[in-house]
Amino acid sequence: MPFIGNQPALSYTSFAKQDFTTSATTSYTLDNPVTNENELALFINFVRQEPTTAYTASGTTLTLTSATSASDDMYCVFLGKAVQTVNPPSGSVGLSQLSATGTPSSSTFLRGDNSWVAAGETNTPAFRATMSANQTISNTNSVVVNFNTEDFDTDNAYNNSTYTFTCPSGKDGKYFFGARGNFSLNDLDIGMIFFQKNGTNINSTYTRVASPGGGSLVMFQTTSIITLSASDNITAAIYHDYGSDRTLDANYAEFYGYKLIGV
Repeated sequence: MPFIGNQPALSYTSFAKQDFTTSATTSYTLDNPVTNENELALFINFVRQEPTTAYTASGTTLTLTSATSASDDMYCVFLGKAVQTVNPPSGSVGLSQLSATGTPSSSTFLRGDNSWVAAGETNTPAFRATMSANQTISNTNSVVVNFNTEDFDTDNAYNNSTYTFTCPSGKDGKYFFGARGNFSLNDLDIGMIFFQKNGTNINSTYTRVASPGGGSLVMFQTTSIITLSASDNITAAIYHDYGSDRTLDANYAEFYGYKLIGV
């Protein structure tokens, strides 16, 4: 149905209930005022009573046709007092009411992209490594870069002796890796930095740079998302065709990576 202005918020309705302490009387006081008895559903010993015939009500006064006894169970529901809010009542929404991708459970949480992710999952393992000294890079060879100094390593997954990150058991998934370094090249020389998985070059991670000439200092850097299973390892490697050895400057080199969540 068309309307003018903002769309009304969805409301949730709950009815107020009152329990009575009974005695040998016909007169009781209501917690909430009513216009008449038709605004109440009165139950005595779990049997609903007929308005007007079994009871009357006005304001906060409830009057019974027949007196109760102390052993009776009596309560009423205020039909004329419906409390509305724009928020669902407490406990009224469960996992089945939430529509999202993935599997909802007590061990998952709902992300902002409307998907379920394992509770407690973090972007770890994560590491960053640098170089303590310059490294000689030979001509036309793929050389693993000696990132031998750990800045941090959350899961002890990086080996600074072999310059290798190894995926720990139970941490399978997609990882984001980055690496950079620099050295000088002459006219039209080619330099590349890339990742190796289990000792094999990953062609899709190559970043190729051609020198503008004049022995220019060239920065090489690459990033990639790589799928790993337990025991898979990643190294960062570099290549050039300068014609003779080049020196990789430790001051501008780094290798880092971390696990991606929910992919």
